[in-house]
Amino acid sequence: MFQIGDKVVHPMHGAGVVDSIVERKIEGVTREYYLLRLPSDGMMVMIPTIQSGEIGVRPVVERDEAEKILAAIPEIKIETTQNWNRRYRENMTRLKSGNLLEVARVVKMLMLRDGERGLSTGERKMLHSAKQIFISEIVLSQDACYADVEKRIDLAVAS
Repeated sequence: MFQIGDKVVHPMHGAGVVDSIVERKIEGVTREYYLLRLPSDGMMVMIPTIQSGEIGVRPVVERDEAEKILAAIPEIKIETTQNWNRRYRENMTRLKSGNLLEVARVVKMLMLRDGERGLSTGERKMLHSAKQIFISEIVLSQDACYADVEKRIDLAVAS
């Protein structure tokens, strides 16, 4: 169980800080929820405490692990499926995994594809979301600035 002030990651929303643990009655059932404050956009996400593991909520990676993942971006191998639908599903599965390296793979693949051919509206939204998820965790892990982390990612993908 996480505590107030813990830095955690929700696979589909990104990294945030447990702001509070509240009890709420929803559809007649009273449960405890984490209120997760996402610093990147100020959004609050309510996560049932009992299902947090099932959802994939986990602690933010350690500073050195975040650094290793950033350093690995230029070496990440990208396999692109030509079929848009299959590529979208594969990338969504990678994002839902909550694995930061897989999120980095999605970011790199979509950024490279955008530079070569452009992206569909759906993939453009996915790129925005994947970058937000990736950057938010690095920012909290390294106590860094959002813009600085974004520049590092852009440089790493370009190399």
